[in-house]
Amino acid sequence: MKTKKQFTTYFVALAVVVVVLIVIGIAYPNGFYGTIWSLLPPVVAIALALISKEVYSSLFIGCLVGALLYAQFAPWDTICTLMGPDYGLISVLGDHYDMGIIIFLVILGIMVDLMNKGGGSEAFGRWAKKTVKSRCAAQLTTMCLGILIFIDDYFNCLTVGAVMRPVTESHKISRAKLAYLIDATAAPVCMIAPISSWAAAVSGYVQSDSVNGIEMFIKQIPYNYYCLLTIVMMITISLLNMDYGPMLTHEYNAQVHNDLFTTPERPFEGADEYEKPASGKSTVWDMFLPVIVLIVTCCIGMVFTGGFWDAEADGYHNFMVAFSNSDASYGLPLGAIVALLFTLVYFWLRGAIGFEKSMESVPQGFIQMIAPILILTFAWTLCSMTRYALGSADFVATALANADQLKKFLPAIIFIIACLIGFATGTSWGTIGIMAPIVVNVFNYDVEPTLCVIGLAAACAGGVCGDHCSPISDTTIMASAGAHCFHLNHVTTQIPYAFTVVAVSFIGFVLAGLIQLVWLCLAIEIVLMVGTLLVIKSVVSKKHAGMFEEMAKADKELMEAALKD
Repeated sequence: MKTKKQFTTYFVALAVVVVVLIVIGIAYPNGFYGTIWSLLPPVVAIALALISKEVYSSLFIGCLVGALLYAQFAPWDTICTLMGPDYGLISVLGDHYDMGIIIFLVILGIMVDLMNKGGGSEAFGRWAKKTVKSRCAAQLTTMCLGILIFIDDYFNCLTVGAVMRPVTESHKISRAKLAYLIDATAAPVCMIAPISSWAAAVSGYVQSDSVNGIEMFIKQIPYNYYCLLTIVMMITISLLNMDYGPMLTHEYNAQVHNDLFTTPERPFEGADEYEKPASGKSTVWDMFLPVIVLIVTCCIGMVFTGGFWDAEADGYHNFMVAFSNSDASYGLPLGAIVALLFTLVYFWLRGAIGFEKSMESVPQGFIQMIAPILILTFAWTLCSMTRYALGSADFVATALANADQLKKFLPAIIFIIACLIGFATGTSWGTIGIMAPIVVNVFNYDVEPTLCVIGLAAACAGGVCGDHCSPISDTTIMASAGAHCFHLNHVTTQIPYAFTVVAVSFIGFVLAGLIQLVWLCLAIEIVLMVGTLLVIKSVVSKKHAGMFEEMAKADKELMEAALKD
């Protein structure tokens, strides 16, 4: 805790939680499954995290609240639930999917450390200073790289972060802004890419006799306003060089005071102190080649797990079907281990680092990933308890059961509900898994195909939005890790930007339900998004005129220095 006031607020909040638990324990003697209280554990975790600026204890308390509710406040049963193999910590760490993602994280941490030791990061930093001449170009380059790596959001977050940290640092872009750019091109891009692990997941959730899952996924893309408008927003704020909310403070400190972090927290301290290779020579290929190999091998790993080379599988020699059937928790680590072996051999043959030095990267890369792994473990446990142990899915299904009379406005309602569930649970896949079957049941595709597609788009967009904003989301956590940004700095700076897109997207889903003309609605939304940002820029520029003048001056000096170099 940073201050006595913050310390007091934290424990007052804890006291409120205890009182609420006592009251609902008396009011619901028969249990909490499928009630609104199923969403209490993540709400507690998020509230405490935002108050205390401390993630670990907040997530743990959220998990503890979930265990208490599930166990009906029985002390020993609560401990067994919290630690147990059904919904607790042992459960998520024993799950093959979760462990696959953790292994992938560790391998990426090792590869990043190897690229630092081998001189790749240092060489890329030198190249970037010569090639990328402005802050706008650095931000757009980050965005474009994020869009290109559309295969998987986890892969996107860590790879883009590793590649773009030296570039954005040379242009004095704050770590919070980098984390936003990474996060905004992770889940939103994956959700509108037909060839991605997300397309595979969503197509599996949509059970309809009239149309297959992949076809439904592709049809919802132009209606998926949150994801599309997030990209429009990134392009606009980069071109206009504008910021607002807490992000403005971070960018001001980065440009004027050369402070990339603003707050005292310095995660991954020392990890960005790039080393020169033993040979004394490094090239930009020492960064690009391992990353390219990583992308290729991960793609191969994904289609391999989908049965691309298996004659008995549905995906045999069909890339799209194989990708739809892929298992990211197996395919990504499989590709990553091949890329890691390539990187080791490559640097040995180059003489950049020796065997002993390269082996130091194994524990050091693991250490860099301890924080995100710990947060992910708690977040997965919280999600498991909320969704499965307490039945949040059943609560949402019941809440929407009587909304048939509002069908044309239902996509907008579905969007907001999915946003809230995604924010509370920290999972877009889980949210879409809850909402997509409901959408297919509420809208009969044979009778109302357009409304069914719009409803699916609203569920997908809302799930991504909630996941994007939530401090307990795995992609939000890994975007912070990829940018080497203090996690709660990323959360607090990103939320105002996300809420701006939410407001415009909500209007879009209302219009889509009424008009049902895909390209007209999308054109209106893009114009409305750009217009909203122009209005915000005008208001913020007047309110913080002095800050913008100092930032413009610092940016001009930086560009002049870059041109001289």
